[in-house]
Amino acid sequence: MEDHTEHVCIICGQGKEEGISILSQFICEACESEMVQTDAEEAKYHYFIHQMKRISLQVNV
Repeated sequence: MEDHTEHVCIICGQGKEEGISILSQFICEACESEMVQTDAEEAKYHYFIHQMKRISLQVNV
């Protein structure tokens, strides 16, 4: 039996079924794929870092 529960991605804010969870926060497959392919020199990289910091902020609350 497959889990078809929709989760909200912490990166893009969209509801998706497939992805990974990090410290109870969800990252969809599309964002995960884009994150690992983004060069550190690109502006989008800094956006991903900002969004990922939200995970640690929510854990420390």
